[in-house]
Amino acid sequence: MSPTAAARVTNPSATPTRSDWRILLRLITYVRPYLPHLIGAVAITLVVSALGPLRPWLFRHAIDAAVASNQWNQVLLFTAIIAATLIFHGALQVVQSYVLQWIGQQTLHDMRRSVFHHILHLRFRTIDTTPVGRLVTRATNDVEALNELFSSGVVMIISDVLVLVWILVFMLATDAELTLYALVVIPLLLVAASIFRSKVRKVYSAIRVQVARMNAFLNEFIQGISTIHLFNIHRQQADRFDAINREHTRLQLRTVTYYASFFPVVEFLSVLALCLVLYAAFGRTVGGSMSIGTVVSFLMYGEMFFRPVRDLTEKYNVLQTATTASERIFALLDEPTADRQSDDESVLPAQPIRDRIAFERVGFSYDDKTTVLDNISFEIPAGAFVAIVGATGSGKSTIANLLLKFYEPQQGRITIDGTELARIETISHRQRCAIVLQEAFLFSRSAEENIQLGRSLSIEHLWDRLRQTHPLLVERLRRESTFHERGGSLSG
Repeated sequence: MSPTAAARVTNPSATPTRSDWRILLRLITYVRPYLPHLIGAVAITLVVSALGPLRPWLFRHAIDAAVASNQWNQVLLFTAIIAATLIFHGALQVVQSYVLQWIGQQTLHDMRRSVFHHILHLRFRTIDTTPVGRLVTRATNDVEALNELFSSGVVMIISDVLVLVWILVFMLATDAELTLYALVVIPLLLVAASIFRSKVRKVYSAIRVQVARMNAFLNEFIQGISTIHLFNIHRQQADRFDAINREHTRLQLRTVTYYASFFPVVEFLSVLALCLVLYAAFGRTVGGSMSIGTVVSFLMYGEMFFRPVRDLTEKYNVLQTATTASERIFALLDEPTADRQSDDESVLPAQPIRDRIAFERVGFSYDDKTTVLDNISFEIPAGAFVAIVGATGSGKSTIANLLLKFYEPQQGRITIDGTELARIETISHRQRCAIVLQEAFLFSRSAEENIQLGRSLSIEHLWDRLRQTHPLLVERLRRESTFHERGGSLSG
């Protein structure tokens, strides 16, 4: 009998650690089917990133035209150009946002499907030792954590970098000396960002572990709620949940503290840079070697320069959340699956048993600690009826589990007509087996869907067969349009 998966979460260090770049490169493979759309979004981003820094240049010429030469027709012309630029910029942003969101949702759909199908084929040993809450988290919360990265994160990071490049180009073209004054605070900004990044990464990793622990606890709690009521342990369970919840809240508040401390630093450095620009430009403006329009445009550039820096810092939050979630998703996807594919040359299709089933010195343990079967050998001739009896935990169900290829023995081998069971294709083998489980599992579907599950026979034929053996059950089942979860609407 397989052990029930305990609601536990392993130490985060047990999860394979990958470099952020390797994780991001692996994520890109999920975007590959939508590469044409992504290229279009990047092309739009190139234009959008250039239109923003163009506005201070237009303002510079409009102000100089008004102040220096009083050419109001030039002012009106530049005003019209600025307005047209804003409208065009806004229209492109609408298209950009839609395309990115579409790519993001399609990619999440594919990744969620990939995770689900992988869970569907996981080895039973992996499922036994993995809390259900953690598996649910991988397919839901962790995939959803990638939403912002796929829908806007990566392309917007590119956009922010391009905006910085364009601003630097315009600033250097306008005045190289003032550009140096504006950039003098960059080393301080890099130091602050490095400290912030190292602090936040650790906290986000801990938050992910805490969310998985909470999901695992809630799954166990809901499944065992009748036992909780029976033994009146509401207070103990509430205390356990409160402890997990408090730790989660504490970690979230720590991230709030880091962000609340970092952004004022960025704001202070940006204001300091603007003050240095004003100081350097004042004397030159009074002396007449620099126009007012140039000073105004430079102040606008300075403000615009630190805006993408702040955005990039916020995007690090998105990137870190996505990286942590991806690391956990890929750790699950890297777990080996149980099914042997029928196109594998070493795999043989299942055949009717003509001679015997043989267990040859078979040894097995669910957890590699407690031995369930130890050096077991026996044979079952074809056509024989065999009853296996023994005390609870002696391995009766384990023998059936091994024969159905739910698990593989650690020692010895199982053969059918001399062919090792491991070489027989799993799906065709199970189609030739019939089993009555100790605990029947009903899906939250109609009675007809549950009866027809995995069978190619018509539902009318199945109802006729069932009516011949259990007429009262047929009438009861026909009244049940849809079962509750795990058949909770049935009794007896």
